[in-house]
Amino acid sequence: MKRKMLKNKWNDLVFVWQFAIDDFKGRFAGSLLGSSWAFIQPIVTILIYYFIFQFGFRSTPVSDVPYVLWLVAGLLPWFYISETIVMTASCLAEYSYLVKKVVFNVRILPLSKVCSGLFIQGVLFIFVILLFAVFKIPPTIYYLQLPIYMIYMIIFLVGLGYFSCSMYAFFKDTAQVIAIITQVIFWMTPIVWDINIMPEATAKVLSFNPVYYVVMGYRSAFIYKQFYFPGIGMLIWYWGIAIAVLIFGRLFFERCKKHFADVM
Repeated sequence: MKRKMLKNKWNDLVFVWQFAIDDFKGRFAGSLLGSSWAFIQPIVTILIYYFIFQFGFRSTPVSDVPYVLWLVAGLLPWFYISETIVMTASCLAEYSYLVKKVVFNVRILPLSKVCSGLFIQGVLFIFVILLFAVFKIPPTIYYLQLPIYMIYMIIFLVGLGYFSCSMYAFFKDTAQVIAIITQVIFWMTPIVWDINIMPEATAKVLSFNPVYYVVMGYRSAFIYKQFYFPGIGMLIWYWGIAIAVLIFGRLFFERCKKHFADVM
C-alpha cells in the first residue's frame, strides 16, 4: 500500500515537472527568439538598474565589491519571486479549458508555474557565476547554502500561488493588487540599496520582510562569503511564515476549487 502511494506521488511529481517544461516552452511559442526572451528580459533589467545606480546615482562599491555584483546577487532571487507571483496568479485563467475538465487535477497548475520559474533561475544563476568570474571572484563553499533559500522560496511561492490564483478566479482586480504589492515589496527590500544606510530601528522592521531573508542569504553566499544566520528567533519567523502561507494557501484553494469551473 505504501509502495503504491509512493509510486503515485512520484508519478505526480514527474507529471508536474513535464507540465512545467511544456508550460515554459508554450509561453514563447511562435516568437522569433523563443525561450531566449525569458533570459533576455532579466539581463536587460540588470543592465538598466546598473546604469541608473552606477552612473545616475554614482553608486560606490559595496562590501569591497563592484556595485554591479552586489546588485545582481540581490536581483537573482527577486526575479524568481516576482515572476512566479505573477504567473501563478493567472494560471487558472490561462488554463481554463483544463480547469473545466473534471478529470484534470487543477492542483498542479500553481505547482507547475513555480517549477517553470526554476528554469530561468538556473540559467541566471550560471550567468551570475560567469559575471563574478569576469571580476575574478570564483565560487566558494558558501554557495552550498543557496538550496536552503530555494526551498524556502518554493514553499512560500506555492502557498502564495494557491491563494492568489484562487482569488484571481473570482476577482480579476487581483492582478492589479499583486502588481502594486510586488512593487512595494521590491523597494522595501534592500535589493538595489544597502540596508546599512537605514537607521537601526528601521532596518530591524524591514528585516521581518520574508524576501529580506532570501536576499541576505544570497548576498551572504555571493558577496559576504559567510553562512547567513539571522538568529533562532528570526529563522523561526521566516520559516514559520513560509509554512503558514503554504498551509493557508492550500486550504483556501481546496475550499474554492469546486467553484473554479463555474467562474472560468
